[in-house]
Amino acid sequence: MNPREHTSSIVVSALSSFFGVSLIQATGLITDVVGPMGDGAIQLALVTVAGVFILLAMYTGAVVTANTFGTIVAGRVRTIALMRLVGASTRQLRASIGREGLVVGAVGSLIGAVLALVTTNGAARYFVSTGDLPDIAYRLIDPLVILPVVAVVVTTWSASLVGSRKVLSVTPIQATASAGEPDFSENRRRTGRNVIALLLIASGVVLLVVGVVVGLVSPLGMFIAFFGGVGSFTGIILGAHVVMPLVLKAVGALFGRGAAGRLAALNALRYPARSTRATIGLVIGVTLVMTFTVAAASYQQMILDDTGLDADQLAEANQVLGVTFGVLSALIGFSAVIAAVGLVNNLSLGVLQRTRELGLLRALGFTSRQVRRMIVAESAQMVIASVGLGLGLGVLYGWAGAQSLLGSIFGSELVAPSVPWQVVVGIVGGAAVLAVVASLAPSRRATSVSPVRALQTL
Repeated sequence: MNPREHTSSIVVSALSSFFGVSLIQATGLITDVVGPMGDGAIQLALVTVAGVFILLAMYTGAVVTANTFGTIVAGRVRTIALMRLVGASTRQLRASIGREGLVVGAVGSLIGAVLALVTTNGAARYFVSTGDLPDIAYRLIDPLVILPVVAVVVTTWSASLVGSRKVLSVTPIQATASAGEPDFSENRRRTGRNVIALLLIASGVVLLVVGVVVGLVSPLGMFIAFFGGVGSFTGIILGAHVVMPLVLKAVGALFGRGAAGRLAALNALRYPARSTRATIGLVIGVTLVMTFTVAAASYQQMILDDTGLDADQLAEANQVLGVTFGVLSALIGFSAVIAAVGLVNNLSLGVLQRTRELGLLRALGFTSRQVRRMIVAESAQMVIASVGLGLGLGVLYGWAGAQSLLGSIFGSELVAPSVPWQVVVGIVGGAAVLAVVASLAPSRRATSVSPVRALQTL
C-alpha cells in the first residue's frame, strides 16, 4: 500500500468522521444544557437532524473515495495484469484492495474522531469561561459518537470495493500491452448503462414537472418532486461518463486555441473516466449546497411575501429563517469541502499516472511553462464544469422543492426561484481558489521530472 496514493482518502475519511463526531458531541452538549428543561425527545430530535447531515457528508465521501480508488486501480492495470499472469486471482486482488480501504477508513476515522473530541470539548470549556454556556458537568464523550466512526470505516471499505471493480475487467494478456482507459466513443457504446441513465433522467424530469403542477393545489406535490429530483440526479450520476466529458469539452472552448489549452480540453474526451471521477464529487457537493440554499431562500421569500403576516411577524420570521438557513447551509457546505479534496487528489493522481505522456510532450518541444499551463487549464476546466453544472442543477431542484411545497399555500401560482447571490459569489470565489490550489502540486510534479527520466517510467 502506497501512503502517497491514499492521502486524500484518509483526509476524506477524517473529515467525514470529524463532521459526524462533532455533530453528535454538539447535540450531546445541547442536551446537557436543556436537559433539566426537556426530556429524551429533544435529544432524539437533535440526533435525527444531525444524522441527516452526517449521511449527506458520508454519501459525498463515499463517492469521492470510490472515485479515488478507481483512479488508483486504473493506474495499476499493468501491475494487476502481471499479477494475474503469475497466478493471482481476481478475488485475491479485490480482497487486497478492500484491505487497503479498511485501513484507510480506520486510520482516517480515528484521526477525525480524536480531533472532533478535542475541538468540541475545548470549545465547550471556552464558552463556559466566557459565560456563554452554564458551568455544569458536560459529557466528555457521547456514546453515540461510535456510530459515525464505524459508519465512516464501513463506507470507506465499501467504496474501495466499488472503486476496485475494474480489477474484474483486467485480463492477464493486458500485461503485454499498454494500460489505458476507455475513450469517449467506448463509453458511449455502454448501451445498457446509458439507456438506464437516460430513462432515469427523463422520468425524473417528468416527476419534477408533475410535482410542481400538483404543488399548485396541494403541498403533497413535494413528495412527487422529491422522487423526481432523486431519480433525475441519479441518472446524471449514472451517465456522468458521457455527461461530464461533454460539459468539459464545452468549457474547454473557453481556453483559446493555444497548444496547452487545446490539449487540456482534449484530455476530457481522451480520458473521460478519469475526468468524470475527478469532477462528479464536486458536482454533487455544489448541487446539494445550491439545492438547499435556493429552496431556503424561496421558502423565505414566499413567507415574507405573505400578506397575512404583520410587520413584527415578518421581522421575526425573517430573523429566525435567516439564522436557521445560515447554520444548515454551512453544515451542508461540508460535503462540498470533502468533494473539493477529492478533486485535488484525483488531479494529482492523474498527473502522476501520466508521467510518460508528459515526458513525451517535453521531448517534442513543450516547455515547462506550457506543461504547467496545460495542468492549470485542466484544473480550471474541471472546476468550472463541476461548479457550473452543480449551480444549474441546484437552482432547478431548489426551486422545484419550494414551489411544490408552498405553491398551493401562497397564491397557487408559479414564482421565480430566489437565488441567494451571496452564496453563488462565495461558491464561485471558492471555485477560483480551488482551481489554483488543485493545480499547484500536479503542475510542480509535472515539470520536476526530466523528459529522459519520464520516458523511462513504466
